Amino acid sequence: MSSAAHEPAATLPALERLRSALEEVGVERADGTREGEIVVTLPGERKLRTVCSLVVGADAVSVQAFVIRRPDENHEKFYTSLLRRNLRLPGMAYAIDGTGDVYLTGRLPVAAIDAPSIDRLLGTVLVACDEPFNELLVIGFLSSMRTEWRWRVSRGESTANLEAFRHLLEETGDDPDAAR
Repeated sequence: MSSAAHEPAATLPALERLRSALEEVGVERADGTREGEIVVTLPGERKLRTVCSLVVGADAVSVQAFVIRRPDENHEKFYTSLLRRNLRLPGMAYAIDGTGDVYLTGRLPVAAIDAPSIDRLLGTVLVACDEPFNELLVIGFLSSMRTEWRWRVSRGESTANLEAFRHLLEETGDDPDAAR
């Protein structure tokens, strides 16, 4: 039985238009676990991938993507950075859940579902999740990254996934805070 058999009749045409638009755009996708949900995976440069949930409702498609977990430090600076970025996001916004993890959320009217609109929407999601990722890591997780760097170096482990931050993580001289 197809997943379409489980969808409410009112959202079925919109869901089919969304599937068609996603196929035309060429993104990796799968049916989600919720009614009317399609999950897409967007490849990134800084954040390796962003998983985005699209849920078709009667009037709108809700969009949600996980951005980054709750920061370990510098909470005010971390969240302020995201709030300032909200001003530049068309039709989307950063939000936090009860634990402080960051998500990107938005809505698209069902009437606007077509390949160009979905392509723009997913492009906005990708840029909003990928572009600030390294900056957010530095603001919210630098101490943890330094600890991880030292641990890996002391054991001869790979530091490949931390190379973008080498200039902040390598200690110089006798001052362990010199890279700060």
